[in-house]
Amino acid sequence: MAKFNRYLITAALPYANGPVHIGHLAGCYLPADIYVRYLRAKKADVKFIGGTDEHGVPITIKAMQENVTPQDIVDKYYKIINESFAEMGISFDIFSRTSRQVHHETAAAFFLKMYNDGRFEEKESEQYFDEVKQMFLADRYIVGTCPVCGNDRAYGDQCERCGTSLSPEELINPRSALSDAVPVKKKTKHWYMPLQDYEPWLREWLLEGHKEWKNNVYGQCKSWLDNGLQSRAMTRDSNWGIKVPLPDAEGKVLYVWFDAPIGYISATKELTPNWADYWCKDDTKLVHFIGKDNIVFHCIIFPAMLKAHGGFVVPENVPANEFLNIEGEKVSTSRNWAVWVHEYVKDFPDQQDVLRYVLCSTAPETKDNDFTWKDFQDRNNNELVAIFGNFINRTMVLMHKLCNGKVPAFHADVKDAKDDALINALQEAKQKIEDALENFRFRDALQEMMNAAREGNRYLQEKQPWILAKTPELQAENQKLIDNCLHLCLQLTANLAIFSNPFLPFTAKKICHMLKVVDRMLEWENAGSLKLVSVGYSLRPPELLFKKVEDEQVKAQVDKLHAGLKKSAAVTTPATPPPAPVAPPKAEIQFDDFAKLDLRVGTIIQAEKVEKADKLLKLLVDLGTEKRTVVSGIAMHFKPEDIVGKQVTLVANLAPRKMRGIESQGMILMAEDNGKLVFVNPAEMVSPGSGVS
Repeated sequence: MAKFNRYLITAALPYANGPVHIGHLAGCYLPADIYVRYLRAKKADVKFIGGTDEHGVPITIKAMQENVTPQDIVDKYYKIINESFAEMGISFDIFSRTSRQVHHETAAAFFLKMYNDGRFEEKESEQYFDEVKQMFLADRYIVGTCPVCGNDRAYGDQCERCGTSLSPEELINPRSALSDAVPVKKKTKHWYMPLQDYEPWLREWLLEGHKEWKNNVYGQCKSWLDNGLQSRAMTRDSNWGIKVPLPDAEGKVLYVWFDAPIGYISATKELTPNWADYWCKDDTKLVHFIGKDNIVFHCIIFPAMLKAHGGFVVPENVPANEFLNIEGEKVSTSRNWAVWVHEYVKDFPDQQDVLRYVLCSTAPETKDNDFTWKDFQDRNNNELVAIFGNFINRTMVLMHKLCNGKVPAFHADVKDAKDDALINALQEAKQKIEDALENFRFRDALQEMMNAAREGNRYLQEKQPWILAKTPELQAENQKLIDNCLHLCLQLTANLAIFSNPFLPFTAKKICHMLKVVDRMLEWENAGSLKLVSVGYSLRPPELLFKKVEDEQVKAQVDKLHAGLKKSAAVTTPATPPPAPVAPPKAEIQFDDFAKLDLRVGTIIQAEKVEKADKLLKLLVDLGTEKRTVVSGIAMHFKPEDIVGKQVTLVANLAPRKMRGIESQGMILMAEDNGKLVFVNPAEMVSPGSGVS
């Protein structure tokens, strides 16, 4: 195994077009902070880099929605995001911005070096242009009808109703979201990076060299590489962003996904004059913490950029998490279905560690997971209060009551098997937590920390020092046994401060305060020690580490979610026209037009997810005389295993079209009810292939 002398840890740069929500925290910022705090406790040389991504289409769309400048938007949300992370204890060494001069200079120089080395292809292509606004349209500035589900408000990059990934060319009747004009195709020039040239290196470095990566990351990367990489434009037509540093590039800026990851480099430059030690020396371990939607950029495009430029280390690991849903529904900032971090810290003052604990407990490490306020309440009340907090409070109360508020001695002459079992459990806990953290299994590490507290409660319950001291005479007779019990419980309490510090840093500091020890005790080398608190030392009175979450608080938060959803539904903006409750009737047609449709009932006999497309299912439909492959954007509404055997209505004579490289031979008819999709099918089972008339 390679030996690393320093660590460079990055967490994805959030767009500065809105606040951060708990899905962001669970996805990458909390796991990154846990890992960094652990490394610092081990006295590693580590830099934790973060910042906001302040270029790209989402910024300009938000500015248009609020009728302000893009600079106004990024200034507003940088402050909110930065404060939210600080309040939650996300301990960046620097939280920078891609709008800063050092970043503009670094990104432009990076591009120019690649350009001078002949790493780009200059190509001319036709792209959509708004003749009213006199500007080229990014994908999100184009709306039209989705070819999959018929939604007439689909974007040029994705349909938000069915989730299908699209390109502007696939939209039916495209129009500009800025002026509602029909866009025209116009020639434009851009600089492309031939990613296919780096396929051999990527295969060797990633597929052969990093088989230890998480399955979701490795699998997605392998799928991209197996499907073949293509040249990708690294510039865009826009006035907002980093200007392309070439004389013939007026109105061109760097593609935001070229510019943004370079922000990690520029932020490190801003942090330390020794930035090159962290980016250019082979004994640096670079780890990117991201969400699954950023895997391709951090595992394929950015490493290829670093390789093309030369002189930089490439990531040693990219432990991406899946998505966190809320109350059973996908997070949607446009629908205001989110728990915002800056609101949480106001609604639950001094309870940052509760949210950190719950989000780590339910972290979507290998699959999408769900956050509910009821689970938040249960984990707080049944685990943090009843197990972790209860053990430490009982230990401190009993120590003050039975040992005069001082750390009692440990008497080897009365040590028993129960004492040995607790000592062994403590030693094992350190190793288990360490192994899990080193391998980015943060949920397992947290569980081992809580198990150590469970062992303490079990030990206390078995020893029952309050029974040994039921009368003054009994206490005098059993004082050595009482001392041993509470001595070990106090040492375990101190160890719990060390174990919990990466996860619950505010709680760890409170424990240190009660034990009257300095923060230096939290260094990892002290974990497992039985000499963390000194015999005879007076300790502070106990204080409750956690308090119960009441039913009324849970109800208030659920109500707040639904109220925000209703409020967002009433808001209209130029870029996101509100959906009508019921679509208006379409233009009248003649019977002969309808007769052209060949509608048949089919039975789904196979269903599976489409690789690299979370919203698409590949269906095999039995039509009696033949079996058809159909690609449908329903994966967010149905599990594959739940729809096998269902009968559906198929447009059987629709011209085939390729989606994600799969030829779809028909369209499944669906009804939509307030965002919920329902199959259009016969009330009773009929023979596959039956006509619909």
